[in-house]
Order: sequence, then C-alpha cells, then structure tokens
Amino acid sequence: MAEPAATGRCTLCGAGYTRLHERRRCVCRAVPASCYKNGMRIEVHAPVAILSYHQTDLPPPRGTPGRCLVVPPLRFERQMRALHALGWRGLSLRDLAPYLRGERAGKVVGLTLDDGFLSNFLHALPVLQRLGFTATAFVVSAHVGGTNCWDAPLGAALRPLMDLPHLRAWARAGMEVGAHTCHHGDLTAIAPSRARAEIVQCRRDLELALDQEVRSFSYPYGRHRAEHVAWTRTAGYEWAVTTFSQRACAGADPLRLPRITVWSSTPLPLLLGQVATGLEDRQRAIARAVRCALMPQWHVPAG
Repeated sequence: MAEPAATGRCTLCGAGYTRLHERRRCVCRAVPASCYKNGMRIEVHAPVAILSYHQTDLPPPRGTPGRCLVVPPLRFERQMRALHALGWRGLSLRDLAPYLRGERAGKVVGLTLDDGFLSNFLHALPVLQRLGFTATAFVVSAHVGGTNCWDAPLGAALRPLMDLPHLRAWARAGMEVGAHTCHHGDLTAIAPSRARAEIVQCRRDLELALDQEVRSFSYPYGRHRAEHVAWTRTAGYEWAVTTFSQRACAGADPLRLPRITVWSSTPLPLLLGQVATGLEDRQRAIARAVRCALMPQWHVPAG
C-alpha cells in the first residue's frame, strides 16, 4: 500500500500524518493517533493521566491548612464511577507499567494516594474493589500506624495513617504499596546523606514489614533534584512520581512521572477533561511558556 502524503509529523514517533488523520494527531492527546510510517499504519499511544489523591474523608473546617487535599468520600466515588462508566480503568503504577512503557494501549488512568491515610483504606478501597480498579498508596515508613505529624507545623488537621495490618490487607486486595520516604521530609531541604537514606531505607523497611517487593516511589511535596532521581534508581525503584501536572507520555522518564492533583474542589467535568483530553497538557505548556518568557532565569526542564 502506498504511503499517503504527510501533512505533519508525530511528536512521539516521528511518523507523518495524513490529512485524513490530522484531527486525531497527538496535539489533542485525546486518543491514540493513527499515522503511517514506512507504508504501514501504526498507532501512537495517547498520554496517560496519573491522578494524585491524599485523603478521602470529610474535610476539616474551612480555613484549615491542607483542607484542599481532602476529597469527600462521596465525591471520590462519583469520580471513580464516572471514569468507569466512560470505559476508563483505574490502575496502580505497578499495573500501569506496560502502558507507560508503550507495550499496551487502552483507556487507563493511574490512581495514587499519598501518605497512607487510614481514610483511604476505609473509604477508597471499597469503591476501588467494586469497580475492579487498583491503586498505589505511598507510605511514610517511620509513621506507619501514626499520624501525619509532618503537617503539624503547618496547622493541618492530624489524621490516622494505616498500620501494618491495614497495609497487608490493602496489598491482599490487589492494591500496591509504594514508598514515600521514612519521615516525609523535603528532599531538597535536607542534607544529601539524609535524603539518600530516606529514599533507600524506606524501601527496605516496607519490604521487610510487608514481605513483598516495593517498586514505586513518590517524592514528598513532589520536590527533587537530579541526585534524588539517581538515588531512587540505585535503590531499586522502577517508578517515581512528581507533582508536575500533566499526563505521562509513553517512554517518559519512569523516575520523574508527572501527576495531576485532584483537589477537594475539582469539578467532575474538569477531572474527566484532564484524564481524557490534552487540557492539562496545554495549560501546563502555556504556563511554562509564559514563565520562560517573563523569567527565563527560572526555567528548568519539565518533570
């Protein structure tokens, strides 16, 4: 079959687009784009959204620091049911791996919950199980069974965290347990030797306590530098997530994966748009372009 004349180039695979498929090119990031390369039609895998949650619980009083990260259980359930009704499947980072590597394609979305709050076991887990979804809970190893005491200086409400029996039950339900350092310190604000120990020891502690492999890591507050990425790699992690808000493209750096934070006020239509279209990607690209134009000295690579 003759290769149709190309009217554009795919930014992911370099293949040429025909006018017939131009409306489905990767710029819109909504569905895999059809294109031709070497006379054969191929599929370009659409970027995958990885959602970041913290608590699924009743929010504290208005004005309480951190309230914006507490998603009410009913709202969380509506979000998951809407994704399911539209044909999307929520997956942990472990289950999402083939899609992130470009080995598989489909309507999937990553689900992650930071800090290991007990509310996620009580409220999020039953919803995930009913829908056949999986998720990754990132756990602060030195505070298993404790509270989010690292938030106390900010005035945030202290909430209980999952203990070992909860974490084992979480894993038995098909969910993933990931690492979130030992004490939830800002890796960019502590001594390098301590930062490395926080990354390495957290994995060891969780694997010893749970008797299972821990392969995923979340940078506290999303903050990290190149050396922290290198230490996660040498520590044996396969995946690490940030808070850089956009969807992850196939072939992206597995140790600097972006995530889209779900706030307590995030409207359902917006969430669906962030998952299914290039809305978040375009907004982030525009914001970066503005920052680079106004303050070029502050520019840093994406991720």
